[in-house]
Amino acid sequence: MGVLDEPNTPLVGPDWLAARLHLPGLVVLDASVGAHRDAGRRIPGARRFDLDGALSDPASALPHTMPAPAAFTEAVRALGVDDGSTVVLYDAAGIYSSPRAWWMLRAMGFDRAAVLDGGLPAWCGAGLPVEERAPEAAAPVRGGFTARPRGGTVVGRAEVRAALRDGAAVVLDARSAGRYAGTAPEPRPGLRGGHMPGAVNLPFGELLDGDGRMRSADALRARFDERTAGAERLVFSCGSGVTACVLALGAELAGRGKAAAVYDGSWSDWGRPASGLPVVTG
Repeated sequence: MGVLDEPNTPLVGPDWLAARLHLPGLVVLDASVGAHRDAGRRIPGARRFDLDGALSDPASALPHTMPAPAAFTEAVRALGVDDGSTVVLYDAAGIYSSPRAWWMLRAMGFDRAAVLDGGLPAWCGAGLPVEERAPEAAAPVRGGFTARPRGGTVVGRAEVRAALRDGAAVVLDARSAGRYAGTAPEPRPGLRGGHMPGAVNLPFGELLDGDGRMRSADALRARFDERTAGAERLVFSCGSGVTACVLALGAELAGRGKAAAVYDGSWSDWGRPASGLPVVTG
């Protein structure tokens, strides 16, 4: 195989990636965050999509905020990405933060991207090669990527409040059932417990199977159908806009992603006492 084909799905398996790893035009990006950020090994040639750094807005008081288009363009070019590149994103947790990177690229007008199903654990489980160091090296050549933002894909509190009042929309909260109900503590200090009035809980882990991979399209569709009652527009929220994108990926695979949006600030914005926004528990 000498020509890099574009993935026809936003989710690819380790075998798909391994067969194309040597081809020009492929860029593999590690989007791990937090405790998984420094796994000590990487897929050969992978570079870091730094959600804890350059690929979050440094001017925002909220974690993991979408950068401005110019800053996003600069950071992605530094990773060697061109408008014609094919990008595969993974994380060391499995499927956790890599969908956030996929959604950000999509929101900035780039569709030639896919998430590695099962992430680094699935890659290693298949016996595929790794480099025993974290992905810190800069790209050998700067890319020519240009952000072309798509309206309505990343939204703020005003759009979320409107969605909560809209009978044709559903706001889905990807946090755990305990955090949604307010019975489990928030990991970020100072945030209130509970959820937005009218939001529906769909913990992101329900979209994964026992091996940490995405469930089948039929199983995903069933999860969304039982929570959304056929609503046309879906808005996804979580703690800081990261695992909300697991729901966005699942909706896309289930054929429910046509009119989807991610609440960028998520509970880090809504749950602040100073926000003055309503919160319910139970």
